[in-house]
Amino acid sequence: MYDPLELTEVVRRVVVREVGGEELRKYYRFRGGRWYGGIATADCVGCNLRCRFCWSWKPRDFMSQYGKFYSAEEVAEKLIRIASKRKYRQLRVSGGEPTISRVHLVSLLEKLSQTKYLFILETNGILLGAYRDYARELSKFRNLHVRVSIKGCSKEEFVKLTGAKPEAYELQFKALENLLDYSVSVHPAAMMSFCEEENAERLIERLREIDEILVKEFEQEYVFL
Repeated sequence: MYDPLELTEVVRRVVVREVGGEELRKYYRFRGGRWYGGIATADCVGCNLRCRFCWSWKPRDFMSQYGKFYSAEEVAEKLIRIASKRKYRQLRVSGGEPTISRVHLVSLLEKLSQTKYLFILETNGILLGAYRDYARELSKFRNLHVRVSIKGCSKEEFVKLTGAKPEAYELQFKALENLLDYSVSVHPAAMMSFCEEENAERLIERLREIDEILVKEFEQEYVFL
């Protein structure tokens, strides 16, 4: 088993680079897509979880072989160009885990904050749960919505799906708490394909204990190995 927080530092050394005082992040693709009714996507390299069902496992596991480094301004320009051409109203970073490059991510959000676009931050919540001040920093962006993807419906399922230490499972719920505490727009999603029915019910109750709104906006994902 591994500690996702320790893995974060290992991954960061490969996918994040500082040039001239600016933090650059590795990306391997920029694209449009039908998700969320149409969205411009930047796929980043590197993650702090090792999910068995990950569709982006090659850039995740072979970080040095994929992508190139981009500044926040370059990423913003590419996303806006795609969205403008296809008449999208939403932008996102996907593929890997966007929160690994904190300075870069915040800089990207700042550059997009005065645009007409909604930015959807897709995250596993590990770092937002571990560092409360990270959630506070995100709260200044009014055009931001966070989607926290919970891996499994119990600690046991989390370990089975990710191979990570069971303690890290709690960080996903802490992320939801931190984001709500700072009034950040957020909703939870979970991989229900691998959940036992009893565990799924417990997960929903766990979300209800945090806030009823999380149950109402709960997104159920289904992925088959």
